[in-house]
Amino acid sequence: MAKINVTLKSSIIGSSKRQVATVKALGLGKVNSTVVHEDTPQIRGMIAKVNHLVSVE
Repeated sequence: MAKINVTLKSSIIGSSKRQVATVKALGLGKVNSTVVHEDTPQIRGMIAKVNHLVSVE
């Protein structure tokens, strides 16, 4: 499978609890933190829910 880099670009302060939980589940904590995930439909769905907070490479 392909790998994707997910980077938190914006603070989660002021976001809903659901969005905060999604960001944490992706393994992101602080702004500009980056994690590598497999490119699966589940990860893509999580990214779609918080696409205004993260960037994907």
